[in-house]
Amino acid sequence: MATIFTKIIAGEIPCYKVAEDDNFLAFLDINPNAKGHTLCIPKKEVDKLLDLDEGTYSGLMSFSRKVGKAIEEAIDCNRVGMAVIGLEVPHVHVHLIPLNSMKDATFQSKVQLSDAEFKEIASKISAKL
Repeated sequence: MATIFTKIIAGEIPCYKVAEDDNFLAFLDINPNAKGHTLCIPKKEVDKLLDLDEGTYSGLMSFSRKVGKAIEEAIDCNRVGMAVIGLEVPHVHVHLIPLNSMKDATFQSKVQLSDAEFKEIASKISAKL
């Protein structure tokens, strides 16, 4: 069964796209820990990070690094943290989270953003790529 991320890749569900290439997609998390919280996913649907073939794993990390660098330039933060948890959606995803404190990395505090704010943030990050 297709995951929500596979449906996003197929264009069946909209997203706030930040970056895309033939193998990977980055989009804003709609339940973000902080402004600019971005998810990077492989277009190939695989449940667990360590089940990715080596090329896809390396490609995802490289793609995530590129997106993370753009987030650092576009969003006011001390650093960009990375987390791979994988319990919410059975499709590998890397969380890139702008951090100003440890609270931003806990997944306990969320920020609410309007559609316009999501669009502005996605545009700012995309422009840095």
